Amino acid sequence: MAETDTDTDFDTAPQASLTDLLREPRVVTERGLDARVAAIVEPVVVDLGFRLVRVRVSSQNGCTLQIMAERADGTMGVDECEEVSRMVSPALDVDDPIERAYHLEVSSPGIDRPLVRRSDFERWAGHVAKVELAVATPEGRKRFRGVLGGLDGGRFALLPEPEVKTPPKPGARVAKAKQKPAEPGEPVWLNLDDVGEARLVLTDALIADALRAQAAADAAGPIVDT
Repeated sequence: MAETDTDTDFDTAPQASLTDLLREPRVVTERGLDARVAAIVEPVVVDLGFRLVRVRVSSQNGCTLQIMAERADGTMGVDECEEVSRMVSPALDVDDPIERAYHLEVSSPGIDRPLVRRSDFERWAGHVAKVELAVATPEGRKRFRGVLGGLDGGRFALLPEPEVKTPPKPGARVAKAKQKPAEPGEPVWLNLDDVGEARLVLTDALIADALRAQAAADAAGPIVDT
């Protein structure tokens, strides 16, 4: 079983080259029209020095093409989103994969981000995630929620979430019975190749970690190949 460190120090983790980070393949990808659009825009996004996270065509506002992108360190600013928007538009106009007028929206993945690469499941170990499989397990289950517990080959673990105890109401009588400490539940192991969609769940711990990572990225500046 892979070991999990909920206090992963991203600043001291081994650094891959910028090229390696940009070229890391996604294990969760699109289908149908979304996949055709992704094939057009991803080379443009990578050439700009960013990573494609997700492409989604929806019926919002008639028709909206949403492109999520990020820097290699997982951050993304407004100016960078505008740059991606300017550069992918000509490529989309040439191939014209969407047969009707649409709104183009480029954004960062956000804090409760999708998990699309192997490194995402590794980087955010210790945080709560929702996972939906493309194919159900032999028991017929497709949806899972739990704490990311690390990788083991092509599998990742989901651990049971810690029990949140509700504080007693003011004035309520509380029995002082001795309670045994809760034992950790067994992890659920899922195959990365079976994931249809996965994303982080917004929690106070995730917000704190994301803000810390953003501050470290801002202080370090852009990642460059050495």
